[in-house]
Amino acid sequence: MDREGIRVVPEAVPDFDLPSDQPPGSAAAAQPATAAQPAAAAQARTAGRRGTFRALRSRPFRLYFAGQVASASGTFVQQTAIGWLVLRLTGSAADLGLVLAAGGVPTLLFGPWGGTIADRASLRGLLIGTQTAYGALAGLLWLLAVTGKASVAAIIAISVAGGVVQIADSPARQAFIGSLVQPQDLSSAVAVNGVVMNSARVVGPAIAGVLIVTIGTTPCFGLNALSYLAVIAALIVLRPLRGRTRHASTAGGVRQGLRYAASRQQLWLPLVMMALVGLLAFNFPVILPVLASRTLHGNGGTYGLLLTMLSIGSVSGSLGVGLIRHPRRQYLMIAALAFGVMLAATAGAPDVVIACLTLLATGAAGFTFVTLCSTTLQLHSSTAYRGRIMALWVYVYLGTTPVGSIITGSIISAAGARVALLVGTAACLVAAAIAARVHTPPHIDATLTDLAGR
Repeated sequence: MDREGIRVVPEAVPDFDLPSDQPPGSAAAAQPATAAQPAAAAQARTAGRRGTFRALRSRPFRLYFAGQVASASGTFVQQTAIGWLVLRLTGSAADLGLVLAAGGVPTLLFGPWGGTIADRASLRGLLIGTQTAYGALAGLLWLLAVTGKASVAAIIAISVAGGVVQIADSPARQAFIGSLVQPQDLSSAVAVNGVVMNSARVVGPAIAGVLIVTIGTTPCFGLNALSYLAVIAALIVLRPLRGRTRHASTAGGVRQGLRYAASRQQLWLPLVMMALVGLLAFNFPVILPVLASRTLHGNGGTYGLLLTMLSIGSVSGSLGVGLIRHPRRQYLMIAALAFGVMLAATAGAPDVVIACLTLLATGAAGFTFVTLCSTTLQLHSSTAYRGRIMALWVYVYLGTTPVGSIITGSIISAAGARVALLVGTAACLVAAAIAARVHTPPHIDATLTDLAGR
């Protein structure tokens, strides 16, 4: 690593191990290395191919990709419907923030332990179980809505139950991606996964907006329940390219994972930045319903439109990151700064048209930042720790939602949605300032080794 930014560390990619009974300098030891040269050269040529979607050459990843497109779209259909339904039932932005916060409480309390589960369990089997649980909860919410019993208390209870499932599901999904592609395509896979989620942010709210305006929120919940069948089927059919090796380092649990992250600038910097930005800037489910209905005097269609524009920008941001081979510290700093500036522009938007344009740019900047952070963590964590590192990522990205939603809801109740957006701007500027002040020691890669299991 140099002062120009972050580069991938040797421990995060597979290497060619020498036979244990031969000294490194012997002729016998040199033969495997010589034999491995053509394979290494081929691998280098493959790694040299650029393109956001190169990970889709892998059949297991294609299957997973298809299942995630359907499931993620259904998730955002339901999330959009819940936001509109709760605001209609209570009329309070603070209550909406409380409902959205409830689902993040389990992750806030127990999120890091989900990474330990992911590092020890069969990821494929674990994901089949968590996706089935999500589908059952969505079906229950649909049933309550059909029978007229979808109260705020019921929505909170289902959100909390979903949060419990998320403790293990989120880090497992993040870590599972690495087993579906070749190591040189991991950055593409992370970016494409981000494209899936951000495309769902376009498709989901658009579908939800149409359904809310025409026939109401209830069908949104049933559609989400059905969408989980696609990802469950994909998980049953696909076979990862390689199995997981059990590492002795998993015995250290959360504490060992924290020590591992704290010892590497490539890991703690994006985690700290995301903690700040996630807490105060990524509270769009709380802000946008109020911005649409009260600030811009719109309806459910307006809300869906704003979410759609935000999501279109998000897709473009993720696509751009897919072209970057290795994220750098400067990229994180610039993305955080741009996100803050565009939040301020959205806060000053006088009408729906301008708000749509600024949210388009806000989505691009915001999810460029998110995808850069996620890609950095995946590329710079070894497989022995990846579940725990991604659990920390989920913790700072989604686990801050309960506190952030409550804070943002209170700010909106006291001063309005525009002020809440400006608070997010301040958080982004602080995160960018931290990145600007970090000075990476030269040649630090030479000192990095796994704590155990190598």
